[in-house]
Amino acid sequence: MRVTVVGAGVLGTMHAWHAIERGHEVVHLEREREARGASVRNFGLVWVGGRASGPELATALRARELWEEIGRRVPGTGFRANGSLTVVRTPAEAAVAEEVLGRPDAAERGFRWLSAAEARAHNPALRGEFTGALLCERDAAVESRVALPALRAHLAATGRYTYVPGREVREVETGRVRDDHGDSYASDSVVVATGAWLSGLARELAPELPVRRVRLQMAQTDALGEPLTTSVADADSFRYYPAYEGGALDALRTGQPQPPVAAEHRMQLLMVQRLDGGLTIGDTHEYDEPFAFDVVEDPYDHLLGRAAELLGRPLPRIRRRWAGVYAQCVATTEVVHREQVRDGVWLVTGPGGRGMTCSPAIGEATAHEIGW
Repeated sequence: MRVTVVGAGVLGTMHAWHAIERGHEVVHLEREREARGASVRNFGLVWVGGRASGPELATALRARELWEEIGRRVPGTGFRANGSLTVVRTPAEAAVAEEVLGRPDAAERGFRWLSAAEARAHNPALRGEFTGALLCERDAAVESRVALPALRAHLAATGRYTYVPGREVREVETGRVRDDHGDSYASDSVVVATGAWLSGLARELAPELPVRRVRLQMAQTDALGEPLTTSVADADSFRYYPAYEGGALDALRTGQPQPPVAAEHRMQLLMVQRLDGGLTIGDTHEYDEPFAFDVVEDPYDHLLGRAAELLGRPLPRIRRRWAGVYAQCVATTEVVHREQVRDGVWLVTGPGGRGMTCSPAIGEATAHEIGW
């Protein structure tokens, strides 16, 4: 089968992966010279712990299995099964952890409670003051800035994959794709995965997409100088992931409001160490368009202060700051929006902050649905 994939972010790349795995030929088109959207601007987290029970968790767990397999076959993705610690400092935060530890799927998620001493033994870089931590052993990480080129190189080695960057697709119809250079690609099957680029081609194919865009700010520091053996989150993360919804979280929201800057920018602290030793830290959530074109300093001040409190030391100098935009289903309980928009043409978008986590399983599900 001749498969054309439009969009070279992680979602499009994983669809190309599954097409190649099934023996097909793939042409992969990307409007930029290199994918520059949310896939390369995120934490690289494979974040199982926070996913909603049911289909979302099942998708994340399957994706985690696939990421581990892909990581073995493509070491350049930088996959590591490092787990995560969500650090708590107050009784109200600890109550949220206690509630989720008592749920039937706690073991499936790899949840365990660690005392402060146990958490420091597990991740010695955490020298700050806290009362304990929720360990998620199923969480993992990849190197978001280098994973996609590594995957494409692996696919190209099959001899059945062609990457065509710098081409914006102008027209998609049954059996054919045409780009802005006037080149056409005969296609038995087409997947359009344009990420947060929801105008132009995406709007022509599906004028009423039930998808919104979300903007976030992040940063990366110089090398920490020691290993951060797990990804790290503060307890504000409980507020932004559906796995933690319940009475204890309601009480936390009522009795322990976020600091004003964190509340204004809908913030949580997430912290992941890159392979070069630097830390990616974030993030914020902005939902109302038009988005600002600049980044603002108040959220960074909050993130640096919170991270320093958990580490018990100042963070290294910030080396990079950036913003990113991703596409999220308006009905946030939906893992992704997948729609057949023409005979043989499928539009897949809207995984939200689950894109890096869930894309391998989303691509697999699309392959099953199409019948590759």
